[in-house]
Amino acid sequence: MPEVAGKTSVSARPAGILPDRAQPHNLKVEQAVLAAMLREPKSCIDTVIEKLGTSGDAFYTAANRSIFNGIIDLHKAGTVPDLLVVAQKLKASDKLEAAGGELYLAEIYSAIATTVNIESWCEILRNLAMLRRMIDACSGALMKCFDGDADPNKLVEEIETDIYNIRTAGATEAIRDLRFLVAQEFRTLMDIKDRKIEVGIPTGYTPLDDFTGGLKKGEMFVLAARPSIGKTSLGLNIIANVAIKGEKHYPVAFFSLEMTDSQIARRLLCSEAGIPESVFWNGTFNDSDMVKLTNAAANIRDAKLFIDPTGGLTISELRAKARRLKNEHDIQLIVIDYLQLMHADARVDSRQQEVAEISGGIKKLAKDLDVPVLVLAQLNREIDKNTSANARPKLAHLRESGAIEQDADIVTFLHRNRDDAKNIADGASTEAELIVEKNRNGKIGTVKLNFYPSKMYFEAAPPVNREYGPGGGE
Repeated sequence: MPEVAGKTSVSARPAGILPDRAQPHNLKVEQAVLAAMLREPKSCIDTVIEKLGTSGDAFYTAANRSIFNGIIDLHKAGTVPDLLVVAQKLKASDKLEAAGGELYLAEIYSAIATTVNIESWCEILRNLAMLRRMIDACSGALMKCFDGDADPNKLVEEIETDIYNIRTAGATEAIRDLRFLVAQEFRTLMDIKDRKIEVGIPTGYTPLDDFTGGLKKGEMFVLAARPSIGKTSLGLNIIANVAIKGEKHYPVAFFSLEMTDSQIARRLLCSEAGIPESVFWNGTFNDSDMVKLTNAAANIRDAKLFIDPTGGLTISELRAKARRLKNEHDIQLIVIDYLQLMHADARVDSRQQEVAEISGGIKKLAKDLDVPVLVLAQLNREIDKNTSANARPKLAHLRESGAIEQDADIVTFLHRNRDDAKNIADGASTEAELIVEKNRNGKIGTVKLNFYPSKMYFEAAPPVNREYGPGGGE
């Protein structure tokens, strides 16, 4: 097997399931990058750090990794890492001989004539490192598959997460010139003004969209309420408006930890038809209802709504499933019902810490996939203890963790008097409020709603621009 400078074996990394075959690498490009760092440290070292990081994983051989790490250590200490200083640094830590000695350092230094291609060299090393990580991940996955006691569903999620981490590892945001950004955003604002593009996905509730600009990419939108107030119904109304009723039919992923997929489909079908589910149980279903139900089924049939009813979903499972739906169906909205039914990936010391991990994971998911995430959440019992007629939910009432308030871009509270819906006539409505309590990029306030308990939907209280759906349409 070939060696570097007669001392360091090229096969410095395990070859996974193919022990006799070297993993992808390019020693000449590795030497070229190191040579550039030694020849022009002021300009090249920062470029390499930006493109490859500081871990040294982009270098295949132990010798080249040692030299790279020595250069980085000197750079961090404020010392210019020329050939002699690097040699002395490696010698002081007893790594010089393992790195090939002074002769190998001299060979590296003379490996290039110019540093003009440093960015291209870094790109080559980054791609080769990604291939090696893929080999390691796939080898590890194969070994796990031989374990007869392994949970295959959990294993699939782990493998998907590993592959996704490989794809995003090393990806860095480019530094942008403000002049370019201002010109770009000026054009965007003009397009918004001219209605050429949307700020966010319309919820179908026009007064709410006036506050929030709709469901915006990368944002975490929290809809919270006490049990039996109607947060799931409102969430499903928004889903229907986004996926079925609007001018654009957006693909939506709905993770329901509380209801089954059949219950959700039935609720959407009856809501779209405008008939109560109770007509099927009490024998009052008639020919007119049949027409409405048939039309509703036709309207819903082509909707791109993907329902996952997995109970006790973990944040890593959510990420893996959402990424797959984004890749396969380009989902534009994720809805979760509801946050406190989820679990963290690992055992944590307290429920507050677990909810904080879940909340942070959801916010990161919104940013990573660049889609809005609508999260339903429960409020604690403190709001019920207040007997004042003017009592309204506050951010402090978010159940089990203040992290939800911190991570969310928008926090809304659904509020109504539960008793108002008791013994109400079929087809009648009761008043409700949607309180916008936090809005990172806009105003706060209250949206008046009408709730129809028999049909399980909310509509914006008049006067309102009626466009479509329970939020504003007939």
